[in-house]
Amino acid sequence: MTLLWLCILWVFASVAVAMLPMRKQYFPGVALLIVAPVLIVMIGLKMGWIVAILALAAFVSMFRNPLKYLFAKLKGKNPEVPQ
Repeated sequence: MTLLWLCILWVFASVAVAMLPMRKQYFPGVALLIVAPVLIVMIGLKMGWIVAILALAAFVSMFRNPLKYLFAKLKGKNPEVPQ
């Protein structure tokens, strides 16, 4: 039951961060990026790995632009940051 509430809290937090101006999204967005894999692993342990794969697909879909930026940085490229 606690896992469900944590996931609901994460969703509401991500919606609140999405409504912020772009320049104020960085810090809370990074926090959400760090917490999401932990929640996905917890979902996998509790509900099964099929549900965890679905949660991972939803996470990647929601955070595709920040993840593209991080992968470009890891490859040594210098990607553009939106204003």
